[in-house]
Amino acid sequence: MAERILEAMMLVAVLIVLSVHQASSDETDHRYRVGDPVPLYANKVGPYRNPSETYGYFDLGYCMPDNVKRKKLSLVEVLNGDRLVSAPYQLEFLREKHSESVCKKKLSKEEVARFRAAVSEDYYFQMYFDDLPIWAFLGSFEKERIDSKHRYYLFKHIQFDIFYNEDRVIEINAMTHLNEVVDLPEDKEVDVEFLCTVKWKKTNTLLRRGWISTLS
Repeated sequence: MAERILEAMMLVAVLIVLSVHQASSDETDHRYRVGDPVPLYANKVGPYRNPSETYGYFDLGYCMPDNVKRKKLSLVEVLNGDRLVSAPYQLEFLREKHSESVCKKKLSKEEVARFRAAVSEDYYFQMYFDDLPIWAFLGSFEKERIDSKHRYYLFKHIQFDIFYNEDRVIEINAMTHLNEVVDLPEDKEVDVEFLCTVKWKKTNTLLRRGWISTLS
């Protein structure tokens, strides 16, 4: 009887060690060297006023990377409705970019219509950079003075301001440029070139944070 209890205890101990090893091998220490790629995942899009309504990031018509990778989701992420896939932006640690072309695309009439509808409902997109959540609106619209019709615009340039401390990412802000948009006319195809700017800034802060978005 004592031998069986001892064997059971040893088995439990082995399982605990294996589980700890598995957990540690799946985790990243969030530390990088200059030029290391930092993971950026596109998550979902949806109306700002209805957070429970969400869709996949690429459902609207954004450029897709050549090799789209899906992140293995945790139970919490699955229950949260996350759809984490590799984003079209490539960001490397401490490497800056200025108005770099991400992709060029001709939006079909159907894609333009989807973007128009999304902009009219104040859609935002959400991403995760080094596990830090960020979000920004897709575009903006305005009412014409003459015929009172709305004009819809899609933001084509996004700027990432990234704060770092030594070899770790601390904070990221996403900024969309109001003066760099593409018009979304009704029932027409549209050519668009998406751009990206990346700036790195040193900070003494230790607490990691995300979720900040601004317009300029």
